[in-house]
Amino acid sequence: MDDRIERLIQFCKGIAAKENGGELYQNYLNDIMTVTPRDLMLIQHAQLKEGTTDQNMLGYVDKLINVFYKPLSNYEWKRPEPDSFLGIMIRENEGLKERLEQFKVKISDQSIDHNPNELVEFINHLSVYNEHLLKLENILFPFLEKKDERYQGLKVLWTLHDHTRLVLKNILSDQELLSSQMKRNEVIGDLYFKLYGLIQKQELILFPCADAELSTEEMEEMKRQSFEYGFPFIEEPVMVEEYNDSPITFDIGRNIFNTETGHFDLIQLDAVLGSLPLDITLVDENDKVAYFSRPKERLFPRSAAVIGRDVRNCHPSDSVHVVEKILEAFKLGTKEHADFWIQMKGRFIYIQYIPIRDETGKYRGTLEMTQDITALRALQGEQRLLSWEDTVEGVKP
Repeated sequence: MDDRIERLIQFCKGIAAKENGGELYQNYLNDIMTVTPRDLMLIQHAQLKEGTTDQNMLGYVDKLINVFYKPLSNYEWKRPEPDSFLGIMIRENEGLKERLEQFKVKISDQSIDHNPNELVEFINHLSVYNEHLLKLENILFPFLEKKDERYQGLKVLWTLHDHTRLVLKNILSDQELLSSQMKRNEVIGDLYFKLYGLIQKQELILFPCADAELSTEEMEEMKRQSFEYGFPFIEEPVMVEEYNDSPITFDIGRNIFNTETGHFDLIQLDAVLGSLPLDITLVDENDKVAYFSRPKERLFPRSAAVIGRDVRNCHPSDSVHVVEKILEAFKLGTKEHADFWIQMKGRFIYIQYIPIRDETGKYRGTLEMTQDITALRALQGEQRLLSWEDTVEGVKP
């Protein structure tokens, strides 16, 4: 790490410690004026590595952005084409800003005082911006994290996303807010500050970093993956032609099974299938039993002798005709699932059949999944990740 970055880190520490801001600025002015988006990501990551938490950084990150605004805004980078991944993300931000500006009129003329439901409608409309944030968290962040460890600092931005989501949620759940003009204006002001802040951080820091780090091919792949999500405030773009950079392969030397969405070694694959909280049985395209899993607690007995057996012979004669109807419907493509549920020994058992098809749509078999959902049916309220605790019995998954 060069001396310039070290000095900038010391400046940020001074801001975090609430030292005299004017003196800090003058002492580090020459270095401040050289900051680039990639520098800022490195500075954030260095602070996280030294023990600063993302929550702590939220207390002064906006101050840093204000200080670094001039060099960041003057940073030259090639603006993306409108239909590229980054171009789409920028257009979504423009759509958000347009809606925020439109609603300012209602705030200023106080029309929402007479119709509080307008605020609810507005917040519900803004909530679709979550699709934009999800694309950042689940597509762009992972691509950047693979390029350089400095992008581990993106967890600070992710925390800001969560804080913004919480503000949106609280507005919708706070009945007092709808009747209190003072409280409403305060909360709306906070929401506007957070949303405009997210846009600023994306367009001053995140997007220029992505442009510098990622290839044209990686940008195209990110756009392709973005169709798993929505496109808030804009028309859905044209779908890029699908290609498969990672076809299904098997690395014999390392026993690695590769697919477009990841890989397993064979020991992991067997362990995963056996760890799922349900029984799995695969019947191939010729109606022969090809595989069954061995979870810790099987609901129905299976033995290896069943492999290769015609599935019709695995059912009582009075239900074979139903099995045949299901298989025929799957092969013809007229049905995509068949669901059943039964009571057994005081437990509620859910059984589902789904057809397996290859990428061309050709039928390749049927998967039977059987699960004890007694506990699932009894769930109430919420159990969120942040409220999870170890129990006396040990760590629960």
